[in-house]
Amino acid sequence: MKNRIERLLRILKICFIALWALPIALVILYETGIFAEGIYTDNVQMEYILQCICILLTVGMIPFSLRLFNLNLVKRIKELPLMQALESYLIWSEIRIFLLAVPTLVSTSFYYLTLNTTGLFCACMALVASLFCVPTYNRLLNELDLPEDLHE
Repeated sequence: MKNRIERLLRILKICFIALWALPIALVILYETGIFAEGIYTDNVQMEYILQCICILLTVGMIPFSLRLFNLNLVKRIKELPLMQALESYLIWSEIRIFLLAVPTLVSTSFYYLTLNTTGLFCACMALVASLFCVPTYNRLLNELDLPEDLHE
C-alpha cells in the first residue's frame, strides 16, 4: 500500500514540477528571442481583449480548480474503495494541476505578447494558488482520511 501511495506521489510531484517548469521554459523562449514578444504593443484593442481574457481566465480557473477538487474529494473519492480512491485522487489532482497550468501559461504568453504586466500578475496568482496543491504524503493521507498507521 505504501509503495502504491509513493508511486502516486511521484507522479503528482512530476506534474507539479511541470506546472512550474513550463512557464519558466516559456519565459526562456521569449527572452532568448525564439518566440516574438511585443507583437500587440501597438494594437490597443487587441491588448485590451487579451488582458480581459487573461483576467477572466485566471479569476475563473483558480477557484474552479480548487473547489472542483474539493467537491470531488468529499462527494466521490472518499466513498470509493481504497485502490479506486487512490486512482481517482490521482486523476483529479492531475486535472486540478492542469486547470492551474492553463491560466499560468496563457497569462505568461499574453504578458510577452502585450508587454503589459497584467499577464504577469495573473500568471503569478495562478502559481501562488498552485502552492495549495503541493503533493505530500501527509496531505494525501489527511485528504483521504487514511489510518494513522500509514503515516511516516
